[in-house]
Amino acid sequence: MFRYTLICVGKMKNRHLAEICNDYLSRLRRQGSFELVELKDSGVESESSRIIEALEKRREARIYVLGEEGKSYSSSTLAGELLDLHGRPAVFVIGSAYGLAETVKKKADVLLALSQFTFTHEIARMLLCEQIYRAV
Repeated sequence: MFRYTLICVGKMKNRHLAEICNDYLSRLRRQGSFELVELKDSGVESESSRIIEALEKRREARIYVLGEEGKSYSSSTLAGELLDLHGRPAVFVIGSAYGLAETVKKKADVLLALSQFTFTHEIARMLLCEQIYRAV
């Protein structure tokens, strides 16, 4: 059984994307433990301290931080890596529209890029939820 947490800065304002994310989240929760942590967007430095605080509560987890300079994985590579965790929790972090502070990126076990394209944080959340669901 998997134990995943998605830490996101900001709420989903686009209701259509929110519905897609909620659909993937409900599907994932039927198969394992999936927690969504939404943090208030309030500037990169303030957000980073709250993200790090949330990560400290999940010390045993493998941490994936999304960043444009990260490594791109194929869907099957991500699925294989998550399977190799053998039940160890994983945490995924998506920053706000203003990105993430270096202090958060340094906490990552994996700095992950969804694409070489730039996406809004809402689209990034939807894409990541879909890829985690696909991996499961």
